[in-house]
Amino acid sequence: MFGLKRNHKQTAAMQPDNSWFRGDPLVELNHIDFSYKDYGDADDETSSHAVLRDFSLTVERGERVALLGPNGSGKTTLMRIINALEFPDSGEYRFGGTPVVREEVEAKNSLFAKALHQRIGFVFQSSDTQLFCPSVEEEIAFGPLQMGLPDAEVQRRVDDMVTLFGLDRMRERAPYRLSGGEKKRVAIACCMSMNPDLLVLDEPTDGLDERNTDVVVEVLRAFTDAGKTVLFSTHHHDIVERLDARIVRVHPLR
Repeated sequence: MFGLKRNHKQTAAMQPDNSWFRGDPLVELNHIDFSYKDYGDADDETSSHAVLRDFSLTVERGERVALLGPNGSGKTTLMRIINALEFPDSGEYRFGGTPVVREEVEAKNSLFAKALHQRIGFVFQSSDTQLFCPSVEEEIAFGPLQMGLPDAEVQRRVDDMVTLFGLDRMRERAPYRLSGGEKKRVAIACCMSMNPDLLVLDEPTDGLDERNTDVVVEVLRAFTDAGKTVLFSTHHHDIVERLDARIVRVHPLR
């Protein structure tokens, strides 16, 4: 089904710890420092660019939270830390009460990383960076298949996402043939097909027309109405108002 082979033996034998990520609050960042290392200068291996300093954030389950701040203030970095794509230099990150650390995430065949990434969906600002399958429906099915779900459940989730996002006419189309707004809808559908606890979106309505923006806003409201959580960055204050989101301001370091 969907052209992807499964490893049923591995799926059955390796299961994550059921105690992970079940606590509250959903997201807890405590006194985070983060710097990007500059490896361009061979004579100065210690040079770095500080982005976050003593930053703390708590997100409760069911919230809609908007990160606001100028370009370069660290919004995307925060989202990458929450998705365990970057790790703080100091401070602590907990997801669902469970500490998230580099050693657990980057361990070989890490069940911890697999379980974490099933609970957090990350929609990049550029949808082209995360769409790679031959068709829209295969794109949406990819995550659930990786979770080892039965074929019937995968098909149900694909059908649900296609209906929710109005993708029926394009379900067999290659993603690269879609418009920017259509790609964004597909990217969000791919994340939501895994039924994550948290959906993180970097500028989710940037460059979208009114119709596609309306679809995204309606879906995100329905997602949190179902008890899920949304964290997003944006420069569009009207979207913040329409989603009735709690504002967290991120200030650039001086």
